[in-house]
Amino acid sequence: MTPSPSRERNPRPWSRYVAIGDSFTEGMSDPDPQVQDRYVGWADRLAAHLAVVAGEDFGYANLAVRGRLLADIAGRQADDALELGPDLVSVVGGGNDILRPKADIDGLAAELEAAVARIRATGADVLMASPVDPQEAPLVRHTRGRAAIYTAHIWTIARRHDAFVIDQWGMTALRDWRLWAADRIHMTAEGHRRVALNAFTSLGFATEDADWSTPLPPAPSISRADAVRANAQWAREYVGPWVQRRLRGQSSGDALSAKRPALSPLERPDA
Repeated sequence: MTPSPSRERNPRPWSRYVAIGDSFTEGMSDPDPQVQDRYVGWADRLAAHLAVVAGEDFGYANLAVRGRLLADIAGRQADDALELGPDLVSVVGGGNDILRPKADIDGLAAELEAAVARIRATGADVLMASPVDPQEAPLVRHTRGRAAIYTAHIWTIARRHDAFVIDQWGMTALRDWRLWAADRIHMTAEGHRRVALNAFTSLGFATEDADWSTPLPPAPSISRADAVRANAQWAREYVGPWVQRRLRGQSSGDALSAKRPALSPLERPDA
Protein backbone atom coordinates (compact mmCIF):
# COMPACT_ATOMS: atom_id res chain seq x y z
CA MET A 1 0.00 0.00 0.00
CA THR A 2 1.29 3.49 -0.87
CA PRO A 3 1.91 5.36 2.40
CA SER A 4 1.62 8.83 0.86
CA PRO A 5 -0.29 10.27 -2.10
CA SER A 6 2.83 12.14 -3.24
CA ARG A 7 5.73 9.71 -2.99
CA GLU A 8 6.66 6.49 -1.31
CA ARG A 9 8.48 6.79 2.01
CA ASN A 10 9.89 4.26 4.37
CA PRO A 11 8.08 4.29 7.72
CA ARG A 12 9.94 5.96 10.57
CA PRO A 13 9.77 5.28 14.32
CA TRP A 14 7.80 8.35 15.39
CA SER A 15 8.20 8.92 19.12
CA ARG A 16 6.15 12.09 19.78
CA TYR A 17 2.62 11.68 18.41
CA VAL A 18 -0.07 14.32 19.03
CA ALA A 19 -3.67 13.87 17.85
CA ILE A 20 -6.00 16.82 17.34
CA GLY A 21 -9.62 16.80 16.23
CA ASP A 22 -13.21 16.32 17.34
CA SER A 23 -15.26 13.41 18.74
CA PHE A 24 -13.86 11.00 16.16
CA THR A 25 -10.30 11.46 17.40
CA GLU A 26 -11.47 11.69 21.02
CA GLY A 27 -12.67 8.13 20.46
CA MET A 28 -16.46 8.16 20.62
CA SER A 29 -18.05 5.58 20.86
CA ASP A 30 -15.24 3.21 21.84
CA PRO A 31 -15.53 3.13 25.65
CA ASP A 32 -12.41 2.82 27.76
CA PRO A 33 -12.84 -0.27 29.98
CA GLN A 34 -10.46 1.21 32.57
CA VAL A 35 -11.75 4.80 32.89
CA GLN A 36 -15.42 5.69 33.28
CA ASP A 37 -16.88 8.19 30.78
CA ARG A 38 -13.72 8.12 28.67
CA TYR A 39 -13.12 6.72 25.20
CA VAL A 40 -10.27 4.90 23.48
CA GLY A 41 -10.69 5.40 19.73
CA TRP A 42 -8.61 5.04 16.62
CA ALA A 43 -5.90 7.55 17.65
CA ASP A 44 -5.21 5.77 20.96
CA ARG A 45 -5.11 2.47 19.10
CA LEU A 46 -2.75 3.90 16.46
CA ALA A 47 -0.55 5.22 19.27
CA ALA A 48 -0.34 1.70 20.69
CA HIS A 49 0.93 0.41 17.34
CA LEU A 50 3.45 3.24 17.03
CA ALA A 51 4.66 2.67 20.59
CA VAL A 52 5.58 -0.91 19.76
CA VAL A 53 7.72 0.36 16.86
CA ALA A 54 9.31 3.27 18.76
CA GLY A 55 10.00 1.49 22.04
CA GLU A 56 10.41 3.04 25.48
CA ASP A 57 10.84 6.66 24.34
CA PHE A 58 7.34 6.95 22.85
CA GLY A 59 5.01 9.73 24.03
CA TYR A 60 1.42 10.43 23.03
CA ALA A 61 -1.01 13.32 23.56
CA ASN A 62 -4.63 13.60 22.43
CA LEU A 63 -6.06 17.13 22.39
CA ALA A 64 -9.30 16.27 20.56
CA VAL A 65 -12.64 17.29 22.07
CA ARG A 66 -16.09 16.31 20.82
CA GLY A 67 -18.13 18.92 18.98
CA ARG A 68 -15.17 21.04 17.92
CA LEU A 69 -15.30 22.85 14.59
CA LEU A 70 -12.33 23.01 12.23
CA ALA A 71 -11.49 26.60 13.24
CA ASP A 72 -10.69 25.40 16.76
CA ILE A 73 -8.85 22.28 15.59
CA ALA A 74 -6.72 24.08 13.00
CA GLY A 75 -6.22 27.03 15.32
CA ARG A 76 -5.97 26.57 19.08
CA GLN A 77 -5.51 22.78 19.04
CA ALA A 78 -2.79 23.02 16.40
CA ASP A 79 -1.04 25.72 18.43
CA ASP A 80 -1.19 23.58 21.57
CA ALA A 81 0.07 20.56 19.63
CA LEU A 82 3.11 22.41 18.29
CA GLU A 83 4.06 23.52 21.81
CA LEU A 84 4.53 19.82 22.62
CA GLY A 85 7.26 19.41 20.00
CA PRO A 86 5.69 16.51 18.06
CA ASP A 87 7.23 14.55 15.22
CA LEU A 88 3.80 13.32 14.04
CA VAL A 89 0.45 15.14 14.26
CA SER A 90 -2.87 13.71 13.13
CA VAL A 91 -5.24 16.49 12.04
CA VAL A 92 -8.76 15.22 11.49
CA GLY A 93 -11.64 17.70 11.50
CA GLY A 94 -14.30 19.39 9.46
CA GLY A 95 -17.03 16.79 9.91
CA ASN A 96 -19.07 19.00 12.24
CA ASP A 97 -18.71 21.88 9.79
CA ILE A 98 -19.82 19.81 6.80
CA LEU A 99 -23.09 18.96 8.57
CA ARG A 100 -24.04 22.64 8.35
CA PRO A 101 -25.96 23.43 5.12
CA LYS A 102 -24.06 26.68 4.48
CA ALA A 103 -20.61 25.24 5.08
CA ASP A 104 -17.88 26.86 2.96
CA ILE A 105 -15.95 23.77 1.92
CA ASP A 106 -13.25 25.69 0.07
CA GLY A 107 -12.81 27.90 3.12
CA LEU A 108 -12.53 24.84 5.37
CA ALA A 109 -9.88 23.39 3.07
CA ALA A 110 -7.90 26.64 3.28
CA GLU A 111 -8.01 26.51 7.10
CA LEU A 112 -6.90 22.89 7.09
CA GLU A 113 -4.06 23.55 4.64
CA ALA A 114 -2.78 26.47 6.71
CA ALA A 115 -2.58 24.21 9.77
CA VAL A 116 -0.87 21.43 7.82
CA ALA A 117 1.66 23.88 6.41
CA ARG A 118 2.47 25.25 9.89
CA ILE A 119 3.00 21.76 11.28
CA ARG A 120 5.09 20.59 8.33
CA ALA A 121 7.27 23.71 8.63
CA THR A 122 8.48 22.39 12.00
CA GLY A 123 9.63 19.14 10.40
CA ALA A 124 6.80 17.09 11.91
CA ASP A 125 4.81 14.73 9.71
CA VAL A 126 1.05 15.12 9.30
CA LEU A 127 -1.65 12.47 9.07
CA MET A 128 -5.11 13.47 7.82
CA ALA A 129 -8.24 11.44 7.12
CA SER A 130 -10.87 11.71 4.44
CA PRO A 131 -14.53 11.64 5.49
CA VAL A 132 -16.43 8.37 5.32
CA ASP A 133 -18.70 8.16 2.27
CA PRO A 134 -22.20 8.95 3.69
CA GLN A 135 -24.02 7.44 0.71
CA GLU A 136 -26.22 5.11 2.81
CA ALA A 137 -26.58 7.34 5.88
CA PRO A 138 -30.06 8.67 6.66
CA LEU A 139 -30.18 12.48 6.44
CA VAL A 140 -26.38 12.73 6.46
CA ARG A 141 -26.27 11.40 2.89
CA HIS A 142 -27.44 14.84 1.79
CA THR A 143 -23.98 16.12 2.72
CA ARG A 144 -22.30 13.70 0.33
CA GLY A 145 -21.43 16.35 -2.23
CA ARG A 146 -19.79 18.57 0.39
CA ALA A 147 -17.93 15.59 1.87
CA ALA A 148 -16.67 14.55 -1.57
CA ILE A 149 -15.33 18.03 -2.33
CA TYR A 150 -13.62 18.14 1.07
CA THR A 151 -12.09 14.72 0.38
CA ALA A 152 -10.66 15.97 -2.91
CA HIS A 153 -9.16 18.96 -1.08
CA ILE A 154 -7.57 16.67 1.54
CA TRP A 155 -5.76 14.62 -1.09
CA THR A 156 -4.58 17.81 -2.80
CA ILE A 157 -3.30 19.24 0.49
CA ALA A 158 -1.51 15.97 1.21
CA ARG A 159 0.23 16.06 -2.15
CA ARG A 160 1.31 19.67 -1.73
CA HIS A 161 2.71 19.17 1.74
CA ASP A 162 3.86 15.56 1.57
CA ALA A 163 1.39 14.42 4.22
CA PHE A 164 -0.27 11.07 4.88
CA VAL A 165 -3.98 10.33 4.48
CA ILE A 166 -6.26 7.68 5.98
CA ASP A 167 -8.58 6.81 3.09
CA GLN A 168 -11.91 6.34 4.85
CA TRP A 169 -13.95 7.24 1.78
CA GLY A 170 -12.72 4.10 0.05
CA MET A 171 -13.12 1.93 3.16
CA THR A 172 -16.24 0.05 2.08
CA ALA A 173 -16.34 -1.94 5.33
CA LEU A 174 -17.38 1.27 7.12
CA ARG A 175 -20.65 1.34 5.18
CA ASP A 176 -21.90 -1.43 7.47
CA TRP A 177 -23.99 0.00 10.31
CA ARG A 178 -22.76 -2.73 12.65
CA LEU A 179 -19.48 -0.79 12.84
CA TRP A 180 -21.34 2.30 14.06
CA ALA A 181 -22.87 3.19 17.41
CA ALA A 182 -26.57 3.78 17.93
CA ASP A 183 -26.16 7.50 17.11
CA ARG A 184 -24.94 6.57 13.58
CA ILE A 185 -22.29 9.30 13.89
CA HIS A 186 -19.59 7.59 15.95
CA MET A 187 -17.92 4.22 15.42
CA THR A 188 -17.95 1.19 17.66
CA ALA A 189 -14.75 -0.24 19.10
CA GLU A 190 -14.49 -2.50 16.04
CA GLY A 191 -14.85 0.46 13.69
CA HIS A 192 -12.11 2.36 15.52
CA ARG A 193 -9.88 -0.73 15.50
CA ARG A 194 -10.17 -0.96 11.74
CA VAL A 195 -9.48 2.74 11.20
CA ALA A 196 -6.40 2.53 13.43
CA LEU A 197 -5.03 -0.29 11.29
CA ASN A 198 -5.85 1.67 8.14
CA ALA A 199 -3.91 4.60 9.62
CA PHE A 200 -0.97 2.39 10.56
CA THR A 201 -0.68 1.00 7.04
CA SER A 202 -1.18 4.49 5.56
CA LEU A 203 1.96 5.51 7.47
CA GLY A 204 3.82 2.77 5.62
CA PHE A 205 3.82 -0.04 8.17
CA ALA A 206 2.80 -3.63 7.58
CA THR A 207 0.27 -5.34 9.84
CA GLU A 208 -0.69 -8.95 10.30
CA ASP A 209 -4.31 -7.87 10.97
CA ALA A 210 -5.26 -7.66 7.33
CA ASP A 211 -8.97 -7.98 8.07
CA TRP A 212 -9.42 -4.24 8.70
CA SER A 213 -10.56 -3.63 5.12
CA THR A 214 -12.68 -6.77 4.82
CA PRO A 215 -16.44 -6.19 5.06
CA LEU A 216 -18.38 -8.05 7.73
CA PRO A 217 -20.47 -11.06 6.67
CA PRO A 218 -23.88 -10.06 5.28
CA ALA A 219 -26.29 -8.87 7.95
CA PRO A 220 -29.77 -10.39 8.31
CA SER A 221 -32.30 -8.41 6.33
CA ILE A 222 -34.96 -6.36 8.11
CA SER A 223 -38.40 -5.35 6.90
CA ARG A 224 -39.15 -1.92 5.52
CA ALA A 225 -41.43 -1.24 8.48
CA ASP A 226 -38.68 -2.11 10.97
CA ALA A 227 -36.26 0.16 9.14
CA VAL A 228 -38.74 3.05 9.25
CA ARG A 229 -39.30 2.54 12.99
CA ALA A 230 -35.55 2.39 13.63
CA ASN A 231 -34.97 5.59 11.66
CA ALA A 232 -37.76 7.36 13.55
CA GLN A 233 -36.31 6.29 16.91
CA TRP A 234 -32.85 7.46 15.84
CA ALA A 235 -34.26 10.85 14.83
CA ARG A 236 -36.00 11.26 18.20
CA GLU A 237 -33.05 10.18 20.33
CA TYR A 238 -30.14 11.77 18.45
CA VAL A 239 -31.14 14.17 15.68
CA GLY A 240 -33.62 16.12 17.81
CA PRO A 241 -31.17 16.82 20.67
CA TRP A 242 -28.46 17.79 18.17
CA VAL A 243 -30.79 20.30 16.51
CA GLN A 244 -31.73 21.74 19.91
CA ARG A 245 -28.06 22.23 20.80
CA ARG A 246 -27.49 23.97 17.47
CA LEU A 247 -30.41 26.32 18.10
CA ARG A 248 -29.04 27.17 21.55
CA GLY A 249 -25.51 27.64 20.20
CA GLN A 250 -24.23 24.80 22.34
CA SER A 251 -21.83 21.93 21.69
CA SER A 252 -21.63 18.51 23.30
CA GLY A 253 -18.05 19.28 24.31
CA ASP A 254 -18.50 22.78 25.74
CA ALA A 255 -17.62 21.75 29.30
CA LEU A 256 -14.94 19.21 28.35
CA SER A 257 -11.17 19.38 28.02
CA ALA A 258 -8.65 17.15 26.28
CA LYS A 259 -8.26 13.65 27.70
CA ARG A 260 -4.45 13.53 27.21
CA PRO A 261 -3.23 17.16 27.21
CA ALA A 262 0.46 16.32 27.62
CA LEU A 263 2.86 13.94 25.92
CA SER A 264 3.19 10.86 28.09
CA PRO A 265 3.93 7.14 27.67
CA LEU A 266 1.00 4.84 27.04
CA GLU A 267 -0.12 3.05 30.18
CA ARG A 268 -0.66 -0.18 28.25
CA PRO A 269 1.14 0.02 24.90
CA ASP A 270 0.30 -3.60 24.12
CA ALA A 271 -3.47 -3.10 24.60
